[in-house]
Amino acid sequence: MHRILANAWADMAAGYARRRVWITLATEDIGDQHRRTTLGPLWLLINYFAFAATFIFVFAPAPSAQFAIYVATGLLVWNYMNDSISQAVTLFEREQSFIRGTNLPLSAYVMRVTLQNVIRGLYAVFGCAVILVFAQVNITPAWLWAGLGLVIILVCSPAVVALFGFLGVFFPDSQFIVTNLMRVAMFATPLFWTHEGEGGLRGALYYWNPFTYFLDMVRQPIVDGTVHWSSFAFSIVFTLVVWALAVLMLGAYRKKVALIV
Repeated sequence: MHRILANAWADMAAGYARRRVWITLATEDIGDQHRRTTLGPLWLLINYFAFAATFIFVFAPAPSAQFAIYVATGLLVWNYMNDSISQAVTLFEREQSFIRGTNLPLSAYVMRVTLQNVIRGLYAVFGCAVILVFAQVNITPAWLWAGLGLVIILVCSPAVVALFGFLGVFFPDSQFIVTNLMRVAMFATPLFWTHEGEGGLRGALYYWNPFTYFLDMVRQPIVDGTVHWSSFAFSIVFTLVVWALAVLMLGAYRKKVALIV
């Protein structure tokens, strides 16, 4: 166990020392993905508006500024979590040329994709802010808790990326399984539907869905000024568990990745 922890710490320390490398690569990735387009990375903002408008105007039970706030904040969190998981499961396979040809630590690749998603998320934050302004949302001190919720999600995401990255390496079929599950999870998560305390299938999807708690942690302080302490408790415990697993995987299997990809 001591050797595993030492290996994981060495990899993460080396990744931090190479931070200029993965910061440069992540920012270049965003530019390269939109290099030949007219609007460039602004397409990230347009995509967010397109999804938000679809959910707000198609799924709204009635025209409501409150529902627009509900969807806009939920979509902000969901997009980040979905991108983090979907891209992570193919991470090490995409980076196989770098992994085989360089001595970059695995944590550098994890932080590269994490930073990419953070940059995308910043465009979504701006789009969400625009919708909130038009919806005339009331800013309250509870928004500070929403900010803390975003910080917890950011802290959790590198560990999630690492775990799903290892999953994709050792179980290649998981790439297709995770992709399909995330498509289903978008509709099984209270993203554009609400839960009013009813039981049945909707109640089960609400209470047994881990995404629910991350959404509520950020969304509820903005929507109605309330703080769901159970959501914070679950998210913090989940983050600690995921980081513990990620450290163990990184320490035990980091050298095997180069032999498999």
